[in-house]
Amino acid sequence: MIPNGRAFVGIDVGGDKKGFHAVALRDHFFEKFSSTNPEDIVKWCVDRADVVAVDAPCRWSQSSSSRVAERDLRIAEKKIHSFATPTRDVALAHKKHFYDWVFNGEKLYRLLAPRYPLFNGVPTSGSISFETFPQAIVCSLAGKVVPAKPKSSGRRKVLRESGYDEVVLPNIDFVDAALCALTAEAFANRRTIHFGNSAEGFIVVPRPSRVSSK
Repeated sequence: MIPNGRAFVGIDVGGDKKGFHAVALRDHFFEKFSSTNPEDIVKWCVDRADVVAVDAPCRWSQSSSSRVAERDLRIAEKKIHSFATPTRDVALAHKKHFYDWVFNGEKLYRLLAPRYPLFNGVPTSGSISFETFPQAIVCSLAGKVVPAKPKSSGRRKVLRESGYDEVVLPNIDFVDAALCALTAEAFANRRTIHFGNSAEGFIVVPRPSRVSSK
């Protein structure tokens, strides 16, 4: 476990208007922060945490419409459907700027890198950042694939059942960031699994504590 009482941070990434929502988990309590400026988010992380989990693709696909991690993502041997990340060129060419939030994630990872190197598939006890995915986190904590909707109530229920006070989280963006923070803590305690490869990035989720057959 990370020493010195530092927190574990999760970050939800949105487009330019919505920006970034961050939650720090320390001693089972949540602290929240939001900004449209990724530099503010990184400074907030540095003041608090050694492990940062981000809900945004950490790399682009190298050659197709999705990444290895997205195709391989499974809990209890069942596939988790996730956002499909294309190549960077495809994203740049999108006329309706659908991938602006992924480019915001790209900026965030770049700013995090000097202090929080991106996870490369090898467990470490030092400062680090990595990609995670709230729906996969929820499924992992449940030990089975659960419906993605209703998103807010379902994810809040998982937090409550895990012993956390989700009332302090005013919207789904902070809820997702809190789930990411739980994963950051699990990573520090070597209780995660990951999918993907170094070329297209890894998705990290908590190791299922139980597997339900239902």
